[in-house]
Amino acid sequence: MKTIYLDHAAATPLDPRVKRAMDRVACAYGNPSSVHRIGRDAKAFLDASHRDIGKSVGARSEEITLTGSGTESDNLAIFGIARAYADVGRHIITTNIEHHAVLRACQRLERDGFEVTYVGVKPNGIVDSDDIMKAIRPDTILVSVIYANNEIGTIQPIKEISKALKLYSSKAVKFHTDACQAVGYLDINVQNLGVDLMTINGSKIYGPKGTGALFVRRGTKIAPTILGGDQERGLRAGTENAALFSGFAVALKIADAKKKESKRLSVLRDHLIRRITTEISGAHLNGDPIRRLPNNINISLDNIDGEILMLALDLKGIEVSTGSACTVMSNEQSHVLQALQKAPQPYSSTAIKLEGNIRITLGRGTTKKDLDYTVEILKKEVTRLRNL
Repeated sequence: MKTIYLDHAAATPLDPRVKRAMDRVACAYGNPSSVHRIGRDAKAFLDASHRDIGKSVGARSEEITLTGSGTESDNLAIFGIARAYADVGRHIITTNIEHHAVLRACQRLERDGFEVTYVGVKPNGIVDSDDIMKAIRPDTILVSVIYANNEIGTIQPIKEISKALKLYSSKAVKFHTDACQAVGYLDINVQNLGVDLMTINGSKIYGPKGTGALFVRRGTKIAPTILGGDQERGLRAGTENAALFSGFAVALKIADAKKKESKRLSVLRDHLIRRITTEISGAHLNGDPIRRLPNNINISLDNIDGEILMLALDLKGIEVSTGSACTVMSNEQSHVLQALQKAPQPYSSTAIKLEGNIRITLGRGTTKKDLDYTVEILKKEVTRLRNL
């Protein structure tokens, strides 16, 4: 049976060019902190990764901290800023549709005496920069807004928020964005975005799992969250895996070069949205139809259980998800869709549906033929499940 993989927001296959790069570096098995030749060989590869990753995002190599995942990078940004600037203020601003790596870090800080404002989004899943600015207080030390949402694919006005923060006052409020889903589709040059911290990872860009990075603008104080040795300028203790990070650097370079792929995927995305919403009754698109990632389709279907539909599609060889892969085992309703449901609905009479939700995310190997086949199977399974 043919398998059609449509869950690229969760993880992507390893690019053969990335694997070749990792294989070349695997021979450098030394500890990058060792001073002998084998250690220096590994350190050279690691330094090259810092340099190449920095170049891909418009940063200096010393502004890149290598981590084990996007989650770890988000945690380092949130906890690191909170602890470094606790004597300045203890107020943080984020949105109510962030990845759980940010939300749960913020919730933990609340238990430690920090205050967090969770700014709501509009019904289309996009936050208003004015709402962010209204939440600013004299004791605000950090604003964290996801660049592109991992569930509904909506793109947030990062540049607009950054400009507003810089005009706010002479007091520097640090600005962090989780850009894991944006890489390869949107501008991730930190100078253009104007952010102080930015999270990226490898598993979403055809790179190795277990790799991430945090950009920290020079002059920004940050406290480590993993203690031990002095690796990564003391910000992330632990022996670095030179081969993995070499692969990550190559994947990032390839992703940057393939941004033209966005146009192809946008056409496929819109084709799929049009077919599903016109050919299946009770199908609703979640999130803004325009300001969304070119590979993201998030649909709610009336009178359908999303998880049962996902499993039914899986039996037919079509791999989709019901939302974030990080929380699929928790059986919780999507906090992102709940946020859209709670948002004021002045521009839409259609209520957001929490049940019957599936996320379809396209990738480099996705074809129109794959999507047309998916629609036909989806129509049959929806009809079958509604008739049970």
